[in-house]
Amino acid sequence: MNFWLKISSFIANVQAGGAQLLDRLQQAVSSAGELRRSVAFTVAMIALSAKMAKADGVVTFDEEAAFHELFDVPDKELANVVRLFNLAKQDVAGFEAYAQKMADLFADDEATKTDVLDGLFHIAKADGVMHSAELAFLERVAQIFGMDSVAFARLKARHVRSGGDPYLILGIDEGAGDDEIKAHYRREVRETHPDRLIARGIPEEFVRIANERLVAINEAYAQIRAERGL
Repeated sequence: MNFWLKISSFIANVQAGGAQLLDRLQQAVSSAGELRRSVAFTVAMIALSAKMAKADGVVTFDEEAAFHELFDVPDKELANVVRLFNLAKQDVAGFEAYAQKMADLFADDEATKTDVLDGLFHIAKADGVMHSAELAFLERVAQIFGMDSVAFARLKARHVRSGGDPYLILGIDEGAGDDEIKAHYRREVRETHPDRLIARGIPEEFVRIANERLVAINEAYAQIRAERGL
Protein backbone atom coordinates (compact mmCIF):
# COMPACT_ATOMS: atom_id res chain seq x y z
CA MET A 1 0.00 0.00 0.00
CA ASN A 2 1.50 3.34 -1.03
CA PHE A 3 1.82 6.45 1.11
CA TRP A 4 -1.41 8.25 0.20
CA LEU A 5 -3.45 5.05 0.34
CA LYS A 6 -2.13 4.67 3.89
CA ILE A 7 -3.36 8.19 4.65
CA SER A 8 -6.80 7.33 3.23
CA SER A 9 -6.93 4.14 5.27
CA PHE A 10 -6.03 6.10 8.42
CA ILE A 11 -8.75 8.67 7.79
CA ALA A 12 -11.36 6.02 6.96
CA ASN A 13 -10.90 4.51 10.41
CA VAL A 14 -11.46 7.80 12.22
CA GLN A 15 -15.13 8.62 12.67
CA ALA A 16 -14.71 11.70 14.87
CA GLY A 17 -12.16 14.30 15.82
CA GLY A 18 -10.60 15.03 19.17
CA ALA A 19 -9.36 12.17 21.30
CA GLN A 20 -10.10 9.48 18.70
CA LEU A 21 -7.92 11.18 16.13
CA LEU A 22 -5.12 11.52 18.67
CA ASP A 23 -5.45 7.89 19.72
CA ARG A 24 -5.20 6.73 16.12
CA LEU A 25 -2.13 8.91 15.67
CA GLN A 26 -0.57 7.31 18.73
CA GLN A 27 -1.09 3.87 17.18
CA ALA A 28 0.48 4.96 13.91
CA VAL A 29 3.60 6.32 15.58
CA SER A 30 3.93 3.26 17.81
CA SER A 31 3.77 0.87 14.86
CA ALA A 32 7.00 -0.23 13.22
CA GLY A 33 8.10 0.93 9.79
CA GLU A 34 9.12 4.18 8.16
CA LEU A 35 5.93 4.34 6.07
CA ARG A 36 3.76 4.37 9.18
CA ARG A 37 5.98 7.05 10.71
CA SER A 38 5.55 9.17 7.57
CA VAL A 39 1.79 8.70 7.79
CA ALA A 40 1.79 9.76 11.44
CA PHE A 41 3.87 12.85 10.66
CA THR A 42 1.59 13.84 7.77
CA VAL A 43 -1.61 13.38 9.77
CA ALA A 44 -0.18 15.47 12.61
CA MET A 45 0.95 18.15 10.19
CA ILE A 46 -2.48 18.36 8.53
CA ALA A 47 -4.22 18.63 11.89
CA LEU A 48 -1.97 21.32 13.33
CA SER A 49 -2.09 23.21 10.02
CA ALA A 50 -5.87 23.35 10.29
CA LYS A 51 -5.63 24.92 13.73
CA MET A 52 -2.81 27.29 12.82
CA ALA A 53 -4.59 28.56 9.70
CA LYS A 54 -7.50 29.58 11.91
CA ALA A 55 -5.26 31.34 14.44
CA ASP A 56 -6.01 34.78 13.02
CA GLY A 57 -9.68 33.94 12.43
CA VAL A 58 -9.48 33.58 8.64
CA VAL A 59 -8.18 30.73 6.45
CA THR A 60 -6.95 32.45 3.29
CA PHE A 61 -6.47 31.05 -0.21
CA ASP A 62 -2.73 31.68 0.15
CA GLU A 63 -2.60 29.57 3.31
CA GLU A 64 -4.45 26.73 1.63
CA ALA A 65 -2.10 26.96 -1.37
CA ALA A 66 0.91 26.90 0.98
CA PHE A 67 -0.38 23.72 2.57
CA HIS A 68 -0.60 22.08 -0.87
CA GLU A 69 2.97 23.18 -1.56
CA LEU A 70 4.06 21.08 1.41
CA PHE A 71 2.02 18.04 0.45
CA ASP A 72 1.41 17.08 -3.18
CA VAL A 73 -1.90 15.29 -2.60
CA PRO A 74 -3.24 13.17 -5.50
CA ASP A 75 -6.60 14.43 -6.75
CA LYS A 76 -8.39 11.20 -5.86
CA GLU A 77 -7.21 11.47 -2.23
CA LEU A 78 -7.85 15.20 -1.81
CA ALA A 79 -11.34 14.70 -0.37
CA ASN A 80 -9.89 12.51 2.39
CA VAL A 81 -7.28 15.11 3.31
CA VAL A 82 -9.97 17.80 3.44
CA ARG A 83 -12.03 15.53 5.71
CA LEU A 84 -9.07 15.12 8.05
CA PHE A 85 -8.53 18.88 8.03
CA ASN A 86 -12.14 19.37 9.07
CA LEU A 87 -11.96 16.63 11.71
CA ALA A 88 -8.97 18.35 13.30
CA LYS A 89 -10.94 21.58 13.59
CA GLN A 90 -13.55 19.71 15.65
CA ASP A 91 -11.04 18.97 18.40
CA VAL A 92 -12.66 20.57 21.44
CA ALA A 93 -9.43 20.24 23.44
CA GLY A 94 -7.86 22.97 21.32
CA PHE A 95 -4.46 23.29 19.69
CA GLU A 96 -2.50 23.24 22.96
CA ALA A 97 -3.77 19.77 23.85
CA TYR A 98 -3.04 18.59 20.34
CA ALA A 99 0.46 20.09 20.37
CA GLN A 100 1.12 18.39 23.71
CA LYS A 101 0.13 15.06 22.19
CA MET A 102 2.54 15.74 19.35
CA ALA A 103 5.26 16.54 21.86
CA ASP A 104 4.60 13.23 23.59
CA LEU A 105 4.59 11.26 20.34
CA PHE A 106 7.92 12.70 19.20
CA ALA A 107 9.41 13.21 22.65
CA ASP A 108 12.93 12.16 21.66
CA ASP A 109 12.84 13.57 18.14
CA GLU A 110 13.68 17.28 18.27
CA ALA A 111 14.37 17.39 14.54
CA THR A 112 10.86 16.25 13.61
CA LYS A 113 9.27 18.76 15.97
CA THR A 114 11.33 21.48 14.27
CA ASP A 115 10.13 20.18 10.89
CA VAL A 116 6.53 20.58 12.08
CA LEU A 117 7.15 24.17 13.20
CA ASP A 118 8.91 24.98 9.94
CA GLY A 119 5.86 23.73 8.06
CA LEU A 120 3.54 25.82 10.20
CA PHE A 121 5.70 28.91 9.65
CA HIS A 122 5.52 28.26 5.89
CA ILE A 123 1.73 28.38 6.04
CA ALA A 124 1.55 31.32 8.45
CA LYS A 125 3.65 33.60 6.24
CA ALA A 126 1.95 32.56 2.98
CA ASP A 127 -0.26 35.64 2.79
CA GLY A 128 2.73 37.94 3.22
CA VAL A 129 1.87 38.96 6.77
CA MET A 130 2.88 37.24 10.00
CA HIS A 131 -0.09 38.08 12.20
CA SER A 132 0.47 38.47 15.93
CA ALA A 133 -2.10 35.73 16.63
CA GLU A 134 -0.23 33.36 14.31
CA LEU A 135 3.08 34.17 15.91
CA ALA A 136 1.61 33.62 19.37
CA PHE A 137 0.24 30.25 18.20
CA LEU A 138 3.65 29.23 16.84
CA GLU A 139 5.49 30.35 19.96
CA ARG A 140 3.09 28.43 22.19
CA VAL A 141 3.49 25.26 20.10
CA ALA A 142 7.27 25.68 20.34
CA GLN A 143 7.03 25.96 24.12
CA ILE A 144 4.92 22.81 24.31
CA PHE A 145 7.48 21.07 22.07
CA GLY A 146 10.15 21.97 24.62
CA MET A 147 11.94 24.49 22.39
CA ASP A 148 13.70 27.25 24.35
CA SER A 149 13.42 30.94 23.50
CA VAL A 150 16.79 31.08 21.71
CA ALA A 151 15.92 28.15 19.44
CA PHE A 152 12.53 29.68 18.66
CA ALA A 153 14.14 33.05 17.91
CA ARG A 154 16.44 31.33 15.44
CA LEU A 155 13.52 29.51 13.82
CA LYS A 156 11.55 32.74 13.55
CA ALA A 157 14.57 34.56 12.09
CA ARG A 158 14.84 31.94 9.33
CA HIS A 159 11.30 32.71 8.20
CA VAL A 160 11.04 36.44 8.96
CA ARG A 161 14.42 37.42 7.56
CA SER A 162 13.97 41.13 6.87
CA GLY A 163 16.67 42.86 8.91
CA GLY A 164 17.39 39.62 10.75
CA ASP A 165 20.60 38.69 12.53
CA PRO A 166 22.63 36.41 10.19
CA TYR A 167 24.51 34.90 13.14
CA LEU A 168 21.22 33.97 14.81
CA ILE A 169 19.95 32.40 11.58
CA LEU A 170 23.18 30.45 11.17
CA GLY A 171 23.12 29.45 14.83
CA ILE A 172 26.59 30.63 15.83
CA ASP A 173 28.00 33.29 18.15
CA GLU A 174 28.99 36.59 16.55
CA GLY A 175 32.39 36.32 18.22
CA ALA A 176 33.26 33.03 16.49
CA GLY A 177 36.35 32.99 14.29
CA ASP A 178 36.25 32.83 10.50
CA ASP A 179 37.32 29.17 10.31
CA GLU A 180 34.77 28.19 12.95
CA ILE A 181 32.02 29.94 11.03
CA LYS A 182 33.00 28.25 7.77
CA ALA A 183 33.03 24.83 9.42
CA HIS A 184 29.70 25.49 11.13
CA TYR A 185 28.14 26.63 7.85
CA ARG A 186 29.25 23.46 6.03
CA ARG A 187 27.86 21.33 8.86
CA GLU A 188 24.53 23.15 8.73
CA VAL A 189 24.29 22.60 4.98
CA ARG A 190 24.96 18.88 5.39
CA GLU A 191 22.40 18.55 8.16
CA THR A 192 19.79 20.51 6.18
CA HIS A 193 20.04 18.42 3.02
CA PRO A 194 16.60 17.11 1.93
CA ASP A 195 17.90 13.54 2.10
CA ARG A 196 18.27 14.02 5.87
CA LEU A 197 14.55 14.70 6.21
CA ILE A 198 13.60 11.73 4.06
CA ALA A 199 15.90 9.49 6.09
CA ARG A 200 13.97 10.51 9.24
CA GLY A 201 10.72 9.33 7.66
CA ILE A 202 9.48 12.75 6.51
CA PRO A 203 7.43 12.50 3.28
CA GLU A 204 9.36 13.39 0.13
CA GLU A 205 6.90 16.18 -0.68
CA PHE A 206 8.03 17.97 2.47
CA VAL A 207 11.54 18.64 1.14
CA ARG A 208 10.44 22.18 0.36
CA ILE A 209 11.07 22.88 4.04
CA ALA A 210 14.69 21.74 3.72
CA ASN A 211 15.10 23.90 0.63
CA GLU A 212 13.76 26.95 2.49
CA ARG A 213 16.19 26.30 5.33
CA LEU A 214 19.08 26.11 2.88
CA VAL A 215 18.08 29.43 1.34
CA ALA A 216 18.02 31.09 4.78
CA ILE A 217 21.35 29.54 5.79
CA ASN A 218 23.03 30.48 2.50
CA GLU A 219 21.75 34.06 2.67
CA ALA A 220 22.95 34.42 6.27
CA TYR A 221 26.39 33.04 5.43
CA ALA A 222 26.66 35.31 2.37
CA GLN A 223 25.89 38.33 4.56
CA ILE A 224 28.52 37.29 7.11
CA ARG A 225 31.09 36.72 4.38
CA ALA A 226 30.41 40.15 2.96
CA GLU A 227 30.69 41.81 6.36
CA ARG A 228 33.94 40.02 7.18
CA GLY A 229 35.42 40.16 3.73
CA LEU A 230 35.81 36.36 3.53
